[in-house]
Parts: sequence; C-alpha cells; structure tokens
Amino acid sequence: ASDEDQGTKRRRCPILFYNLQLCHDRGYLVTQDELDQTLEEFRNQFGDKPSEGHPRRSDLTVLVAHNDDPTDQMFVFFPEEPKVGIKTIKMYCQRMQEENITRAIIVVQQGMTPSAKQSLVDMAPKYILEQFLQQELLINITEHEVSSAAIQMLRAHCVSVFPKLKESQLPRIQAGDPVARYFGLKRGQVIKIIRPSETAGRYITYRLVQ
Repeated sequence: ASDEDQGTKRRRCPILFYNLQLCHDRGYLVTQDELDQTLEEFRNQFGDKPSEGHPRRSDLTVLVAHNDDPTDQMFVFFPEEPKVGIKTIKMYCQRMQEENITRAIIVVQQGMTPSAKQSLVDMAPKYILEQFLQQELLINITEHEVSSAAIQMLRAHCVSVFPKLKESQLPRIQAGDPVARYFGLKRGQVIKIIRPSETAGRYITYRLVQ
C-alpha cells in the first residue's frame, strides 16, 4: 500500500474499519461510505471517550447481509468484558434467534472462558459463531500474506473445473489457517489463490480446506 493509503487508514477507526473490510471480503454488503469513514466521523457518530462509555464496545455491533443472498445475514459483536463468558454467548444467541440469524463473529479483547469456547462448539452447526482476537483484526491479513487474493469456491464448481481431479490430489490448507479463518472457510471447501508472478503476471493454485 502507498504512504497515502497507509495515512488514510491511520485516520480511520481500525477496530471497525478492518472488521468491515472482512465482511466486505466475505461478500457481505458494506458501503464505500462505511469503509471510507474517517476517525473524526467515527468520533462524531460514536463519541471519543471510551473510558466513559462513549462509545461502548457494544455500540459498534454490525449487521450485514450477503450480496448474493440478502437473507444470509451476519452479526459482528464486540463484547464489553475483556474475557468473554458463557452468559454473553447466551445473550448473543438469544438475539440471533430472535432475528433469525445463524452466523456471527465475536471480536474479543483477551479471549473466552473454557465454557464459552465449548458453547460455540455445542451450538454448531445450527449457529456458527466465530471468535477473533481484536489484535488479529487490526490489519487486513490478505494484504500481508504472499497471496494477493483468496477466493472461495464451491466444491461443485471445482468438480466442473477439474472433472478428473480427485480431492486427494489437491494441496491442503488448514481450516485454522489465518487466511481460511479470515474468509470463514470450512472443511471441504476449495479456495482459489492468486499470487503475483514475475514471469506469468499471476499464478493460480487451488487448495482444499481440511
């Protein structure tokens, strides 16, 4: 990124900006105005005294709808407590149930209690709640990885591209890999990774999430 781009990013609220970028990169509808919101505009909207609760982290809650399917919606929650307990998870699930939403990202400051982590496992696949440390989302990892882009593909599409290719022949990427987590990829999905190449301009490879 250019110095001008970096300067612009520093004038934005990073905790909100990079979470909106993640939603946008996953195919959810985020307006350019939201992505371009300056730090001054953020402070005017939410306040500039977090120590006094202006803004509270819960004020930053985001709800986005997918570009391809408006009924596919996702919450992004910012819990107040540094280490999130099961009470907060239950509160989020109740809100998701009331609004008929099955997917959410929880941006935590320090982590979750063991019981809270287990509750995320227990609620899947009916409710998909992903946990990210706030520190993980203060940058856009796709700008810092070797790959210039990672695009999710459905397995059916992969079969049509490679009709004779067996899954065992595809290189693997772990579901816990930072790029796979960023895009919300699950086991069995295939991603197309585009890397810059000095000779060909770009190099394309496919990986199976496991």
